[in-house]
Amino acid sequence: MRTSLDDAVLRAVDESLAPVDEHLARAYPGDDGTRQPVHTVYVPADRYHAGLSREWGEQALDALEQAGGTAALLDAAAVPEALRAEVATQVEDKLRREPVEDLRIDLEDGYGDHGDDEDAVVFAAAQALRRELDDGTATPFVGIRFKCLERPTRVRGLRSLDLFVTALSESGDLPDGLVLTLPKVTAVEQVEAMVGVCAELERVRGLRPGRLRFEVQVETPQAILAADGTAGVARMVHAGAGRVSGFHYGTYDYSASLGIAAAYQSMEHPAADHAKAVMQLAVAGTAVRLSDGSTNVLPVGAADQVRAAWALHARLVRRSLERGFYQGWDLHPAQLPSRFAATYAFYREGLPAAARRLRDYVARTEGAVLDEPATARALAWFLRRGLDCGAIGAGELQDSAGLTLDDLDGLLGRR
Repeated sequence: MRTSLDDAVLRAVDESLAPVDEHLARAYPGDDGTRQPVHTVYVPADRYHAGLSREWGEQALDALEQAGGTAALLDAAAVPEALRAEVATQVEDKLRREPVEDLRIDLEDGYGDHGDDEDAVVFAAAQALRRELDDGTATPFVGIRFKCLERPTRVRGLRSLDLFVTALSESGDLPDGLVLTLPKVTAVEQVEAMVGVCAELERVRGLRPGRLRFEVQVETPQAILAADGTAGVARMVHAGAGRVSGFHYGTYDYSASLGIAAAYQSMEHPAADHAKAVMQLAVAGTAVRLSDGSTNVLPVGAADQVRAAWALHARLVRRSLERGFYQGWDLHPAQLPSRFAATYAFYREGLPAAARRLRDYVARTEGAVLDEPATARALAWFLRRGLDCGAIGAGELQDSAGLTLDDLDGLLGRR
């Protein structure tokens, strides 16, 4: 068939768009396909010790028993009746086997200002983590939140970061799941400065270039809307030079900075939804992941108070999942049951439809829904996340979708 555009025209288009192609490939590489934890647990650095995760699991199980058992939890979390037996078993197993997926040793708000005494606390934390790494009991993801790069805390924060990385690297290899958290970021230049700090630590410690990455906590209005009218988070993604691994929404610092009264500060406040929508747009297509924040309503006190807090927490976890935020913060052991109950119910409830649609897509079968390749990838991501957290088993994937783990990873470009 005759066409109108000759080879010279096509070559000219290729040449003119080459810089754009290069930029898109570099700036929007897509998710790297590795596991993302469903939550981050923050623990004050002076309370961290080897075995803490196991203790949190035991305390979570005790809270479960004291508040009426698994049945009471599933009632509070509004888990559908058809899913209750499976979710109950999975939650109890998770609390015994892997109660904490991502542990953050906190040297910021949860720890406070202790002056030079912080040095000893940082070193002790690095030693305790090394013991857990050596005996195989460390959480899959672990790291520190050091003080922010604002002028009053900058030197202290960077000193603690240096002490931690130095002590950990001198005692052995850094863990694959190491996470560094930069809080209260107010300017793109702070992200750029952190990139330089990471590069220098790598040089001095003989680490592979790019080994150190960090997550940014979005807790200030300047991170969402900069003085020049741009979305600060969008610029931070690319200023991170591939080192920014995630954006974590800070519920209470952000809300307070906007003047929202304490009684109305929440993960579901309209201001929170706006900030998180901007974050979501900023990271789309990049390798940066998102985490929602926390609720400070803790499941403590009388049994009815615990169940009410579970109900709130589970609803907020489900809300985040439905909006594409697959991670959140937990602040207390008794929040673990509602975190996992809501998370497992989300994946198990969606499993039949997701498996059917993906099976039809792979087989090129015409089903009730005609899915595009992008949606098929989203379906594969849904199933992969469910597998990673333990909500879905590999055998179930084969039975329901007719897919192996290799098949799923192929759809995600993980192999």
